Amino acid sequence: MWSRVKSLARQAWAVFARPSVHFGLGFLTLGGFIGGVIFWGAFNTALEVTNTEAFCISCHEMKDNVYEELTQTVHFSNRSGVRASCPDCHVPHNWTDKIARKMQASKEVWGHLFGTISTRRKFLDHRLELAKHEWARLKANDSLECRNCHSSVAMDFTRQTDRAAAIHQRYLVSGEATCIDCHKGIAHQLPNMENVEPGWRMPPELTSSDGADPAALQHLSGYLSQVTDRR
Repeated sequence: MWSRVKSLARQAWAVFARPSVHFGLGFLTLGGFIGGVIFWGAFNTALEVTNTEAFCISCHEMKDNVYEELTQTVHFSNRSGVRASCPDCHVPHNWTDKIARKMQASKEVWGHLFGTISTRRKFLDHRLELAKHEWARLKANDSLECRNCHSSVAMDFTRQTDRAAAIHQRYLVSGEATCIDCHKGIAHQLPNMENVEPGWRMPPELTSSDGADPAALQHLSGYLSQVTDRR
């Protein structure tokens, strides 16, 4: 059987390697170009199909867990009507970065096939691990997906709270920190954050006795209460 397969492979190679007798070089070049265009179009079409929210939530693990959480946040429903879908936050827009992310996501297909988080209990048991992976990815690429929509150079700091404006100008604009450092849990519920650096602690200069902003402190207190309730 194996020898038969090898024989067929050699015959096929001989056909493809043999110089053309019936077709001219121009015809073969044009045919190769058209074939390449068709292949590229099919490849990009398939790529975009896998880059839709409908595809992301076709697995019940995503639809019943993180997607359900997303629907309760400002990224899903807000006064401006701008909705961030799954690929907006989890897939880079640049083509090369997108391909790298797709290759990385192949592990998620493996997890789906073997039922790694096939139940709610399994998902909750793995939530911290999954969150850490995504936090690390966004930290490594300087929150690239966040910056596709949120640009520090386009921020009007005068329309932000004093606390947000101070932190953004000191840490975000300078590049000392990136979005995910402070905005964990922005679209999905946080895991148990015990022994995990949350990232949204008030900078010392904003909590000093002579420089604290009461409004900022009240804002932070409310935010921490919300996060605590999610645990």
